[in-house]
Amino acid sequence: MKRILAVACGLLLSWNASALEVAGVKLPDTAQVGSASLQLNGAGIRTKLFFKIYVSALYLPQKQASAEAIIADEREHRVDLHIMRDLSSEKLLNAFNEAIEANHTKEELGALDGQLKEMAQIFNAVKEVKPGDVIALDYLPASGTQISVNGAARGTIAGAAFNRALLKIWLGNKPAQDDLKKAMLGG
Repeated sequence: MKRILAVACGLLLSWNASALEVAGVKLPDTAQVGSASLQLNGAGIRTKLFFKIYVSALYLPQKQASAEAIIADEREHRVDLHIMRDLSSEKLLNAFNEAIEANHTKEELGALDGQLKEMAQIFNAVKEVKPGDVIALDYLPASGTQISVNGAARGTIAGAAFNRALLKIWLGNKPAQDDLKKAMLGG
């Protein structure tokens, strides 16, 4: 009887530990950002040509299917990028900048210039990421977007406008990848 109970408890615990698996990456169903407990909204894989680049997971205070509502919401949230191939900071930064540029006017980009330069400094200090690394983009309303690699904070960039620009990489009108946007929205 004790053995059956132990096996049943083990199965229940392992089932709750991971809500979703994408391309072999097990994603927890919750994340803690500041004092907020967030839930997995959706996740998908970023590909380029035939290459798997990263698995992206979006964590929000509550599930949400509207990209516009998520981008406008200024509560805590997280985007995790689970890296699947070697990437230099230059390649990662170029991909981020390209997607940000696609979703903003020249005037909007001009207003973000200082924050984009801060992001470049942070990524350049990281130099490269490898398969298995995790980049966390945590939005904390009081301080801004904290960028971490493998749990180590690399810098914080102030401003809700910068965070909205980051979210538009995946959720904007011209996302990096349409099916990834749909997956992050829980579809």
